[in-house]
Amino acid sequence: MLSTTQAVNHSNKTRVAASHAPNQFTPLELETRPTVDTAAYAHYMHIAPQTARIHACKESGPIRPLRIPGSAKLHWPTAEIKRVLGVA
Repeated sequence: MLSTTQAVNHSNKTRVAASHAPNQFTPLELETRPTVDTAAYAHYMHIAPQTARIHACKESGPIRPLRIPGSAKLHWPTAEIKRVLGVA
């Protein structure tokens, strides 16, 4: 049985490991989905996801996301990302 301190330390180690797990993104050249989520968009554009959300909110970024009614998620057009980055 774990003591309280051991349980807290174990819990923190698990949380840290999960938060630092590398995200696996498809290379942009191989991306076939018509839109990607904010995490993928931020990865491709080399910005933080929160920066992407701010750009969407203020409509100040290079790409405008699609907003699907009834969904809080932003959908970023893959073709536009490729165009902006010059990826064929």
